[in-house]
Amino acid sequence: MPSEVQAREMAEQEPLRFGIIGCGRIAPFHVDALLRVPGVRITAVADVVEAKAEQLAAQVEELSRQLELGGSAGPGGKVAVHTDYRELLARPDVDAVTICTPSGLHPRLGIDAARAGKHVLVEKPMSLTLRGADRLIEAARQSGVKLGVSFQNRFNPTIVRLRQVLESGRFGRLSHGVASVRWRRTPAYYQEDSWRGTWALDGGVLMNQAIHDIDLLQWMMGPVAEVSAMIATRYRPIEAEDVAVAAVRFTSGALGSIEAATTLEPADLEETLSIFGERGSVVVGGLALNRLEVWRFADMSPEEEGRTVVETEQAIRSVYGTGHRPLVADFCQAIRENREPLVTGEEGRRAVELVLAIYRSAETGRPVTMPLTEEAESIVKAQEALGIWP
Repeated sequence: MPSEVQAREMAEQEPLRFGIIGCGRIAPFHVDALLRVPGVRITAVADVVEAKAEQLAAQVEELSRQLELGGSAGPGGKVAVHTDYRELLARPDVDAVTICTPSGLHPRLGIDAARAGKHVLVEKPMSLTLRGADRLIEAARQSGVKLGVSFQNRFNPTIVRLRQVLESGRFGRLSHGVASVRWRRTPAYYQEDSWRGTWALDGGVLMNQAIHDIDLLQWMMGPVAEVSAMIATRYRPIEAEDVAVAAVRFTSGALGSIEAATTLEPADLEETLSIFGERGSVVVGGLALNRLEVWRFADMSPEEEGRTVVETEQAIRSVYGTGHRPLVADFCQAIRENREPLVTGEEGRRAVELVLAIYRSAETGRPVTMPLTEEAESIVKAQEALGIWP
C-alpha cells in the first residue's frame, strides 16, 4: 500500500481513470479497491449483459458518494455503460482497465486494451494457454503499457511474512512444500453462468480456484522441473476437473504436492500453504490463507510464535480475502512511477504454465518436464471450436 506521503502525492496528480470490462462476481472487489486508491476514478464499465453493467455502474457511483470522491470522472459525474468493450477502449477518459470476464477471453481483451494504449490489470488466470499469455505479455511490451495479474493473496499479511522469512534464509534448504485448496462449489454455482467449468472459458478447480496457491507454491519454492498429476470430475456438472492431485519436483531438488477440490461438503474447509526447510516449518491456513497455523524455527524465541500469529492474522468475510486493495494500489502506483507492478505478466504466466503441465500429465498419463512445450489439448480444442484461440 502507498505510504501517507505517496497517497497525498497521488491524490494531487491528475486522476487515473479506469474502465472495468466484465461486471460479474469479481468486479465489485475491483470497484472497492480502485476507489480507495487516492486519485483514482472509474469512468466506464462494459459487459455483454447490459443489466450487469448498469448495476456495477450504480455501485461505482454509490461508493464514490460514500467516499466523497465527487462521483466518477465521467461527464456529469456518471459512469458510462457499454455492452461492447471496444467502445470502452476507444474512450479518451480511460487510462487503464481491469479485466474481469471469463478467463478464456482474457488474452483477447487484454491484447486489444494494450493496443489501445490502456494499462491492463487482468484477473487470474491471465490466460488458459501459454500462447495467449505470451501474446498478451508481448502486446503490453510493444505498446509500452503496464500489465498486472490479480494474484491478491501475495499481499496477505501471512504470506508477506512468510516471504520475508524465506528471503532471509532462515529456513535453510527447503525440503518440500504443499498447497491445498479444499472448498465447496455447488452445482448451482456452475449453472449460474454457462461458461463456468468449461475447457474453453474457465477450466476446473486448478485453473479457477487453486491457481492462487500454485502461484504461491512456486513463488516460495522456486522453478519447477517436473510434474506428475491426476485429475477427475467426481461430483460437479462440469467439463473440467473438480478434484486434482499433483506431485512436483523443483529444480532445487525439493519436492511439492498440490491438492485441490471443489467437492467439499457441506461447506468450504480450508486453503493451506505449507513450507518446510532444514531449520523451520510454516503452515499458512484458514479459509483463505489468512491465519498462521504453524510458525516454528530452530532459532525461535519462546515469544515469537504467538506474537507472529497475532500480528498477521486477518478477519475475512469470504474466500476472496482482502488482498485486492493492496494489489490494486500497487498497480496504480506502478503506473504513476513508471515501474513494473509487483505481480507482472511473467509471474502470471508461470502459474498458468504449471496448471497446463498438470493437465498435460493427466492427459498423457506421464510425467511432464518444464519448461512446457505443449498446450493442454482439451483447452486448445475447446477454444478452437469457439473461435477464440488467440
